[in-house]
Amino acid sequence: MKIRLNGNSIRYRLSKTDLTNFGIKGFVEEKTEFVNGISFYYRLEKKKDIENMAASFSNNRITIFVPENLAAGWATNDKVGFENRMDTGEGKSLLLLIEKDFVCLDPALDDQSDNYPNPKAIS
Repeated sequence: MKIRLNGNSIRYRLSKTDLTNFGIKGFVEEKTEFVNGISFYYRLEKKKDIENMAASFSNNRITIFVPENLAAGWATNDKVGFENRMDTGEGKSLLLLIEKDFVCLDPALDDQSDNYPNPKAIS
């Protein structure tokens, strides 16, 4: 799983394995380790009884919660992803995006063997 933070937006991109694990376990989590034993975590988690995606930040962890009904079958269907603009108060909001990670069209240095085929690629 990859994370992209840009202003008031958070985007997670999930590989095939990430999405399979998310479907089976109900969550997927990654961490980045810093010096002095400090780690930063980012997590995607299914949640019952919510209507829209939501996020929280505590204990060095960003968690995006996805309604169970929205996540159902996502690993095997053609849906690319989901988004929601979450109200954070005082007229501000946080854009939440989760999507399947596609193979880049341009050459990339990272391993993309577990990414989804890019629908824009010429066969």
